[in-house]
Amino acid sequence: MAPENAGHPVEAVTVTVTEKENQPKADSMNIITEKENQSTREKVIIQVKFLTRMGIGISLLFVFLVSNSVAFLESRFPMPGLVLAMAPLIVMLTMGLALTGAYKMESRTIPGSPMWLKLKVHNNNNWNNIRSCIFYSGDCSDLVSRSFMLKSYDFSIKRLSPIEGGCCKPPSTCEMQYVNATFWEKGDGVKDKSYPYDSDCDSWSNDQNTLCYNCNSCQEGFLRTVQGKWRKLGFFLVVMALVLIISHFLLFLATIWEHFARI
Repeated sequence: MAPENAGHPVEAVTVTVTEKENQPKADSMNIITEKENQSTREKVIIQVKFLTRMGIGISLLFVFLVSNSVAFLESRFPMPGLVLAMAPLIVMLTMGLALTGAYKMESRTIPGSPMWLKLKVHNNNNWNNIRSCIFYSGDCSDLVSRSFMLKSYDFSIKRLSPIEGGCCKPPSTCEMQYVNATFWEKGDGVKDKSYPYDSDCDSWSNDQNTLCYNCNSCQEGFLRTVQGKWRKLGFFLVVMALVLIISHFLLFLATIWEHFARI
């Protein structure tokens, strides 16, 4: 007579086989979900860039229309025309100065200014989203493909972008051994304990999904990249605002001079 528990091993084997059959399906679903999330993030990034450029373009177009309209009105109404022209130009000049970081303490509440941007980047919730965007931008993957033939010395003198230098490799003071651009063997640690990015040596991981995305140097690299682009926009706004302010002021003086000359 067969033992009573003879059927139990068959059930265990059946459950194990079923789990193994379901595992590839679960992995496939995870891959599909990850790809969908990546596609969604890329779409959001594209939309933000488009809306930013559209907003800047519309603002400049508005200033252009106001300036040209005032140029026709100033011959009849010099003072109201000058005031109407100066209002948007002063706002434009103020935003340009804020983007260039001309007055850091006062600009922390102005969107786009260096202090405002720094506070946003160092916010943990915001940085989680920024970190995902940096990862999906593929900067570190591109760095690997561009430098896989380089030796340690050649890589050490290679010019890297702020994001590549801060997010894709550990700080040089960590004294790790170079294997490739995103894979480093840990040594005895940091000698210079006063270096502000000491904690980055512990945050570094050779996992391609982690690298130094949690490092302070990655945040600083992102800040330098964005601030560099916004600083150029700020200089452009300042120059354009000053040119238009001087032009309208000279036009106002010419109109007043012509008015008194007739008297």
